Amino acid sequence: MNDHISDHNHNDDGGHDDDAPVQEARLWQGNGWTARVIKNEDDDGWAVAMYKDGESEPALVGPWTMGRDKKNPKPLDVSAFHTLVKTASEVIRRHEQQLHARLHKSTVVSTDDGELKVTLDIVPDEDNPYALLSAFDPMGERVAQVRVDPAFKLSPASAHTWIENNFRAPR
Repeated sequence: MNDHISDHNHNDDGGHDDDAPVQEARLWQGNGWTARVIKNEDDDGWAVAMYKDGESEPALVGPWTMGRDKKNPKPLDVSAFHTLVKTASEVIRRHEQQLHARLHKSTVVSTDDGELKVTLDIVPDEDNPYALLSAFDPMGERVAQVRVDPAFKLSPASAHTWIENNFRAPR
């Protein structure tokens, strides 16, 4: 009976839940994000850094408002946190779109047999980067694929030359 009581007391530490998000004046967590108000190294002001859970580098760092005393930062609150999460998520989304645009290119080439969509997908492997040059018919079926140098420049002209050379890997 005593064991049951001590176990119950051990599990109930006054309502504090270790998994509960931190919501303090300078540190706020939730929705997969952490906002941390930090001293701005460039001047006397404050900045806020937004970290996506699991990431060591902030997705966003921006200026933060001074509090009423003009010395300390304005405390974080739920409204400011939600705005910061939305802004940081948008920054990450735009970065991912730019990365995708750099790594995946396509063009359409007209041939005697119809149009072919030609794609270049760069695989940014640290040790051995490469790219895949692929051709797809109007039904989306892949008709050819070769491995090329990641620096290969896809253009309508280079795609047309590849097709005319019976899809042999460009040199």
